[in-house]
Amino acid sequence: MPDTARGRSPREGECARTLAPSLKRTIVRMTTDYFAGDPRTNLERMLAGDPYIADDPEIGRRLERAMRLAARYQATYLEERDQAKAVLAELLGSVGEDVEIRPPLHVDYGSNITVGARTFVNYHLTALDVAAITIGEDCQIGPNVQLLTPTHPVEPQPRRDKLEAARPITIGDNVWIGGGAIVCPGVTIGDNSVIGAGAVVTKDIPANVVAVGNPARPVRSL
Repeated sequence: MPDTARGRSPREGECARTLAPSLKRTIVRMTTDYFAGDPRTNLERMLAGDPYIADDPEIGRRLERAMRLAARYQATYLEERDQAKAVLAELLGSVGEDVEIRPPLHVDYGSNITVGARTFVNYHLTALDVAAITIGEDCQIGPNVQLLTPTHPVEPQPRRDKLEAARPITIGDNVWIGGGAIVCPGVTIGDNSVIGAGAVVTKDIPANVVAVGNPARPVRSL
């Protein structure tokens, strides 16, 4: 296990990044010890919302777990609906009553996702839940929506060194997100609002508005 997985300085400036145990390992030469004096594992840094490098074996195990459960959910959805619901409940952090999520569903971990009661999610939701993703009650989410919590440094060298972090996404109650919309890290969408198809939501959207465009802006009140 690489030294940085335990929070120690990388030996001779090297850091191995393993996305999952079965995936190929890449070696990255780091110019800076970003974690000097920080004894936490990279998993602990990730869960705290701090910059981290995804080389912790436990991160890889959690990624693979989510992949297996998402595949099982898709495989059982059509013919064994009760079993599919149980798999979905195991995959996600919390699922309210009468939630409908049509597969395929793409997540990083699943365990950081909360879905409120009576919410409907159409095909091909991508919810990258490095940080928490909270979806309220009675929401409607169109096909191919992306909820993206991960962030990367703008500065070239830290990005080359594979530092990353995440910011939570919060979607209020009774929100409708049109097909193909993208919700960026750190965004909150207020209750009852509507996000137009294909919108790119880079900043918070207040309650009770229709927002469209790239970047998404409110165009009328509800």
